[in-house]
Amino acid sequence: MSEACSGNCSSCGRSDCGSRSQESLLAPANAGSHVKKVIAVVSGKGGVGKSTVTSLLASAMAKAGHSVGVLDADITGPSAPKAFGVTECREAREEGIVPALSEGGVQVMSINLLLDDETAPVLWRGPILGGAVKQFWTDVIWGDVDYLFVDMPPGTGDVPLTVFQSLPIDGVVVVTTPQDLVSMIVAKAVNMARMMHVPVLGFVENYSYFECPDCGKRVEVFGKSHLDALAAEYGVPILARLPIQAEVAALVDQGRIEEADVPALAGAAAAVERL
Repeated sequence: MSEACSGNCSSCGRSDCGSRSQESLLAPANAGSHVKKVIAVVSGKGGVGKSTVTSLLASAMAKAGHSVGVLDADITGPSAPKAFGVTECREAREEGIVPALSEGGVQVMSINLLLDDETAPVLWRGPILGGAVKQFWTDVIWGDVDYLFVDMPPGTGDVPLTVFQSLPIDGVVVVTTPQDLVSMIVAKAVNMARMMHVPVLGFVENYSYFECPDCGKRVEVFGKSHLDALAAEYGVPILARLPIQAEVAALVDQGRIEEADVPALAGAAAAVERL
């Protein structure tokens, strides 16, 4: 897309606009994949709990009876296998790779499932990273999947652009935190999605508060949230405000994210289901 592009195709007379030719850039899914809806989970910066939110959403949809997959597009910082307690793909065939399967029935594909050492760094440049993510779509046999969640790397660089252009994204969930800095940066993620003509389903605010287990008082550890103003400015709904829960972090570390109970996420799961 041209740097001068405003994202408004109705007033654009160019024939070579990237947004106009976006459909032609879509990569074909693997012949053994039948994915109904693709949802990207994005953030403006790292450290906001995007991967945890992705895993929780995928688990919630699986518990609701849907067939679910997680495509870990964060090649240099993969965490989906750890959260779901999987260590390797099920098999490799001539037709493609069969992703790992969690105990709760969630399919997972991540670069860490292909490495001999999960702690080995992935020292690849942007184009190669983008190519790997595209292969997780074209070379992985997802089978029949109702919802495929794409755990995106933070920011608006090569890999997010590759995902938006190559995969048929049906909607975006934006993860943020109460901090002013994050709220400012997350606007870039919203604007990128809109410039790529991908619907923004809503915001999920992580680390919104901590609830005292003794008295029930809510403490805003990261300060007062300004998400209401941001949501009003961009016309994007707030789908969930998630508390800080030590038990959820512990389940992620143990590879048991599917056992987590986070009622506050119900609104986000409902928004995905409405697709």
